[in-house]
Amino acid sequence: MSTTQNARRFTLKTLSAAAVAVTLGGLTALPAYAQETIKVGVLHSLSGTMAISETVLKDTVLMAIEEINAKGGVLGKKLEPVVVDPASNWPLFAERARQLITQDKVAVVFGCWTSVSRKSVLPVFEELNSLLFYPVQYEGEELSKNVFYTGAAPNQQAIPAVEYLMSKDGGSAKRFVLLGTDYVYPRTTNKILRAFLKSKGVPDSDIMEEYTPFGHSDYQTIIANVKKFASEGKKTAVVSTINGDSNVPFYKELGNAGLKATDVPVVAFSVGEEELRGVDTKPLVGHLAAWNYFMSLKNPTNTEFTKKWADYAKAKNIAGHRDRPLTNDPMEATYIGINMWKQAVEKAKSTDTDKVIAAMAGQTFTAPSGIVSKMDEKNHHLHKSVFIGEVRADGQFDVVWKTPGPVKAQPWSPFIPENKGKKDEPVKK
Repeated sequence: MSTTQNARRFTLKTLSAAAVAVTLGGLTALPAYAQETIKVGVLHSLSGTMAISETVLKDTVLMAIEEINAKGGVLGKKLEPVVVDPASNWPLFAERARQLITQDKVAVVFGCWTSVSRKSVLPVFEELNSLLFYPVQYEGEELSKNVFYTGAAPNQQAIPAVEYLMSKDGGSAKRFVLLGTDYVYPRTTNKILRAFLKSKGVPDSDIMEEYTPFGHSDYQTIIANVKKFASEGKKTAVVSTINGDSNVPFYKELGNAGLKATDVPVVAFSVGEEELRGVDTKPLVGHLAAWNYFMSLKNPTNTEFTKKWADYAKAKNIAGHRDRPLTNDPMEATYIGINMWKQAVEKAKSTDTDKVIAAMAGQTFTAPSGIVSKMDEKNHHLHKSVFIGEVRADGQFDVVWKTPGPVKAQPWSPFIPENKGKKDEPVKK
């Protein structure tokens, strides 16, 4: 039975019990269970092009809720998840968000992957003064009092990745292919990267930029164009902001074309362990991804996190993860977010949106990445370490570069001139 069906069944039981209580006892209160849960919304695509990436984030929220409930819940109440499927349909994200807040009466929502889905729901959260925790790297250029951004801003992923490609250790790239899915995150990120590359002396003639729609599956022509562009004399690298299930045919074609990392390295911002699950990674060894967490990181907190996930996936018989459990960066960001929200609610002694927002400032949590993650006091972003990982034959990543410590997010990129003078704190409504 689905979570939604369970929720409906529970509502019917509650109403029946309430009717009996009123009949027998006049003003007898509703059952204690109805009063003693805090509803938590889960807003991730479980079907459509983004299901490959988002389904596991739904399961991460459910795992964290189960863990929190086993330890007594929050403010003495159990958390009750309400799961909806916006189905990779951007307008539907807004409808489902409104449903969660106004009908299901959730105290908080964990969800979205693409920036277009986040942009779709943002007016709803601001209008209704509710809370969204967004767990994926994004393009910046946004700061809302109603959103906590637990993924990376461009200076915590995109800029360090390109700096690495330009360095001697990263291959001293001189030409760049900016290849992405056609929506706001890739286009804005590449606008920032173009300005950054220009500041480093890279001319427009040494930058190729191309976009494909969501769900695109034929990368033969594009890979041929990349090979031609790379053959024109200077060391070339590809920066990929391809999202969703298009990554599978992209990487398959990369392997088919024999485009090796030693020739033209690809650094991806939306490909992790989960997206590589359905790909033969042997031809992709040495290609790169930039994230703030990798499953292969060695530290006690990550050992505990990966074991916890493996046990949960086996117990719940989660497709693909029962026998090969994988963790990734957005899973970590999701897990940090829900635990920080719990801490903030307990500090505020309330689930009231404004009280929780105030209590989130400066919250810390020991993250599986091995650092103590901190929520910035003003800008609603986490301070995060940056890692560059090389693809291994088994689909995991070897870390080849990392920042010395956590990096503070810059939501407003200094490489976009119109950002000059913008404040690094959320708009107050």
